[in-house]
Amino acid sequence: MTKLLFDPQIIPVDSLAGESAVHPSQLKAEWLRARFENPPQWQPENNDEHLLRARPGPPTPAAILMPIVVREQGPTLLFTQRTAHLTDHGGQVSFPGGRVEATDISAIETALRETEEEVGLDRRHVEVIGILPDYLTGTGFRVTPVVSIVQPPFDLKADPFEVAEIFEVPLSFLMDGMNHQRRSAEFPNGIGRRTFYTMPYDRFFIWGATAGMLRNLFHFLRA
Repeated sequence: MTKLLFDPQIIPVDSLAGESAVHPSQLKAEWLRARFENPPQWQPENNDEHLLRARPGPPTPAAILMPIVVREQGPTLLFTQRTAHLTDHGGQVSFPGGRVEATDISAIETALRETEEEVGLDRRHVEVIGILPDYLTGTGFRVTPVVSIVQPPFDLKADPFEVAEIFEVPLSFLMDGMNHQRRSAEFPNGIGRRTFYTMPYDRFFIWGATAGMLRNLFHFLRA
């Protein structure tokens, strides 16, 4: 997202998306692998985040990892809270990832490399099971979401320049439309009023591109 003149956390909730939750049996590693091996017909959710873009020229290729961690109490998704000083998405919740480098042979390689650099998650713990459609962000990136299953135990070490905190959220919480809030705000620079999704969890506020990519995972699993 662009630098904001308001705090999205204090904007009132317009409504809840309200779709029924993905069934718990569909959040198990075996089912998730099978879904990506034989994907259904489905449509990504339309969003207007690209309207926030101020940078000229084509979008910058990037990739993120959606790390689904297999936990005894149920699968979780691993996130980072970005450090506040970063130019793009500073202070926001995001998936580990970043821009494609010239040496990367694929979006998967970008996601794995960036994840190792940002949170210290060794790729030997990561099983890539699929890719979701690219997502255009307001900061001028074309992001490829790489979905993976991560088997504990593993060690993490945050890059202090980019990552303020590493945390996990239950996948069952994120894959329930009753936890997806719609909020609206007037954006600066002539963009006008825009509606966006938020998924607050505990003390963490998930929104923007991260929430948009989670919505696409949600639709893919529910299709």
